[in-house]
Amino acid sequence: MSKQTFSNSHRKFLKKQKQKRTLILFSQVFLLVSLIALWELVTYTNLVDSFIFSSPSRIVKTTSLLYKSGDLFYHIGVTLLEAIAGFLLATFLGVFIAIILWWDETLRKILDPYIVVLNSLPKVALGPMIIIWFGANANSIIAMAVLIVIIITILNMLNSFNSCSKDKILLMKSMNATKLQILLKLILPNSMPKFVSTLKINVGLSWVGVIMGEYLVSRAGLGYLINYGRQVFNLDLVMTSTVILCTLAGVMYAVVVFIEKRIVKHN
Repeated sequence: MSKQTFSNSHRKFLKKQKQKRTLILFSQVFLLVSLIALWELVTYTNLVDSFIFSSPSRIVKTTSLLYKSGDLFYHIGVTLLEAIAGFLLATFLGVFIAIILWWDETLRKILDPYIVVLNSLPKVALGPMIIIWFGANANSIIAMAVLIVIIITILNMLNSFNSCSKDKILLMKSMNATKLQILLKLILPNSMPKFVSTLKINVGLSWVGVIMGEYLVSRAGLGYLINYGRQVFNLDLVMTSTVILCTLAGVMYAVVVFIEKRIVKHN
């Protein structure tokens, strides 16, 4: 196989792109380190009360205590499992329902106002009912996450399905393509960028749903630690759990970005 050759101008372009990505990454890391250092400095010099705002060093100490007690990975595991379950279940159901609504236009028109109303409804208001329906356990927490994520998934994917070129659909119909073939060969591939974008949104929403669920009913998890820390006024525990939560959400988001790059590469 012959080696791929590039013109000088293209090499310069690729080099500039690489330098730009390096600069962005360095700036992101520098900004994070600077904010952490500033936070530690203002609490160390008593410009702000570390008891109320905590500090990076106190968060590290609290994390160490949780690790030594054996609680750290237990609570992380509980919340992570609930978030992944809610994320996957809501995404699958949302896409599936969107396909059904695209397939049946009459059904879509009937259900459209109800979907809009459900999207605008504060999901936490249904918390007591969810607990009664699913029980005071992890099922209610996952259900809360699904309830928050699924409506957005349906709306985004359905909008993407309906925005597909009408000319392309007519062309496939003129070639005697069935509706299933149109779905598999045109609609779904055309909606892949929107699907990846929806995944990114769902990452954040699934964590919001899980934490809301753990606030309502939980004896374990990061949401439980945050709620417990608030009740006993242990703000170090609250901030530590929040930082761990942000880290896990960031890792989950990075996985979605990796999947996006793989999809773009193969397309």
